[in-house]
Amino acid sequence: MIYCVEDDDNIRELEVYTLRATGFEAEGFGDGASFFAALEKGMQEKTAPELVLLDIMLPDEDGLSILRRLRERRATSQIPVILATAKGSEYDKVKGLDGGADDYLAKPFGMMELVSRVKAVLRRAGRPSKLTLLAAGPIQLDGEERRVYVGEREITLTLKEFDLLQYLMENKGRVLTRDQLLVHIWGYDFDGETRTVDVHIRTLRSKLGEAGQEIETVRGVGYRMGGHR
Repeated sequence: MIYCVEDDDNIRELEVYTLRATGFEAEGFGDGASFFAALEKGMQEKTAPELVLLDIMLPDEDGLSILRRLRERRATSQIPVILATAKGSEYDKVKGLDGGADDYLAKPFGMMELVSRVKAVLRRAGRPSKLTLLAAGPIQLDGEERRVYVGEREITLTLKEFDLLQYLMENKGRVLTRDQLLVHIWGYDFDGETRTVDVHIRTLRSKLGEAGQEIETVRGVGYRMGGHR
């Protein structure tokens, strides 16, 4: 199930129609209030959306605020989100990616591009891990259950933070460039915007506490997990 949150009736109906015509289940919502009401109901009935297509400009609560609320709640933190931004709005794009969005579409966009992006994000979200159980210092990661622990304490991560940590741990001791991380975690190079990698690393370290020092910065290159151990 894909939720499309868009206040323009014509665009929303076209998005839902296109997704359904290409084999997806889809529902549309004109504002944040109706979206969250449906989300709560869906979670209770075990039918939460697999992905949310979220417009930034909405009448009651903007898309960036909705994205932040999704990422702050454990139950919704790993639902993939594609943001729809105004064409040329660099600020919204960067804010969205830094806030945990999985991809973005600049308006106006074609429906086939929408379907392609949706398929790519769902494919990445379902990407199997090389190893199920990983460890680096006090950090333990369960790829199958998608859970992370520091000692006995469980850490709540967003989808992208989890994928980033998992990739670093799968390549423990190996230096990964920012471009490599962008391509692997986000699926392709966001016009060389490696800043979003640094933002996610900073947030990840903060959530891991003292264990965050396991993620080393290799100046001028990228990052390495536990290379000193």
